[in-house]
Amino acid sequence: MTAEIITIGDEILIGQIIDTNSVFIAQELNKIGISVHQITSIQDNKEHILSTLKDANSRADLVIITGGLGPTKDDITKHTFCEYFDDTLVQDQGVLDHIEELFEKIITTPISDMNREQAMVPSKSTVLFNKYGTAPGIWIEKDKTVFVAMPGVPFEMKALMEYQVIPKLKSDFKRPFIYHKTIRTYGLGESAIAQRIEEWEDNLPAHIKLAYLPSFDSVRLRLSGKGSDEAELKESVEFEFEKIYSLLEDILPSTDGEDQDIAMTLNKLLASQNRTLCFAESCTGGELAAAFTLNPGASNSFKGGLITYATQMKEDILNVPHKIIEEFSVVSGQVAEKMAENARAFFKSDYAIATTGNAGPSKGDSDAEIGTVFIGLATPSRIFSTEFKLGKNREQVVKKAVNKAFELLLKELIHN
Repeated sequence: MTAEIITIGDEILIGQIIDTNSVFIAQELNKIGISVHQITSIQDNKEHILSTLKDANSRADLVIITGGLGPTKDDITKHTFCEYFDDTLVQDQGVLDHIEELFEKIITTPISDMNREQAMVPSKSTVLFNKYGTAPGIWIEKDKTVFVAMPGVPFEMKALMEYQVIPKLKSDFKRPFIYHKTIRTYGLGESAIAQRIEEWEDNLPAHIKLAYLPSFDSVRLRLSGKGSDEAELKESVEFEFEKIYSLLEDILPSTDGEDQDIAMTLNKLLASQNRTLCFAESCTGGELAAAFTLNPGASNSFKGGLITYATQMKEDILNVPHKIIEEFSVVSGQVAEKMAENARAFFKSDYAIATTGNAGPSKGDSDAEIGTVFIGLATPSRIFSTEFKLGKNREQVVKKAVNKAFELLLKELIHN
């Protein structure tokens, strides 16, 4: 069973609001084995709506529309539905009673004829009760395609999906099972991963697909299987998952939840090993600490951080010897290592990460090229540093430095 999602509203197309409705609907449909093949956002325009409905009707088994069901003149979905389905509006007494009850008990403004008109629905439709709002959902069919229209208000739409749409889809249609398995990799780019697993990917069974989902700090790999037997489907996906795991084990610290970022992964690893962490930051200006503490539970492993941005502060607070800075420059591996070593001692932590570099746009106290960053790592057994060339854009240099610092620690926790 294939589906399309249509969102109606100029506010989406001009960027005034973000279309979160489509994300939620797609997720809910996927859970019950319905594949979304297209998502479209269109104007509050009758001709545009009509042509989009016609196109969707030719392709999809299910079309879900949000928006345009309110009481104002720009809400034209119901009237356009009547034209497309050759139908007329009729009053639904149950909806009218609900609207009047809402105005009597909850809504403080007086009820108007415009509000009462929301009880008018296409005569051929099945009304979907909206317990949180005045605009009901509408279920109507044409040429074996189901059309569902819901208000665009997110909490009203979500309730309609949960209590009305999903149960009706589950009871009315036989659907395949869909099973996903997602893993997150760190430290290797999308193309490098693709080369490494090329032979395995070429031999995937036809009912299992692989998707690459790259982001700034990682690459997620999602295995998706579809089939009629749930147990066999899960077994086959898990079998392929074990294969890819063995191919990428060195860049797979965990398989916990696809939304887990690298900072959360680090925190869980540190907590499981009963280890602690601290930071000594220069060019990252506190971004390491901000990223690490963004996730709940960071206090389990994070001791604290120092931002020694100025060269003198590295000497005064972190006790980096002046002769090291003078000999090697403030942007150097030697300084990064000494920063990490002394921060680890200061905070009495197991691990310490230090950053020093030139994020730009000028070179500051060092002649190192813009984009040069040294990251130092002090561990219970060793102290080392790594040099990175991270480009010319200041914001990107800082973001990349944070990510590289986390990757260095991640490799250390996994392999040492």
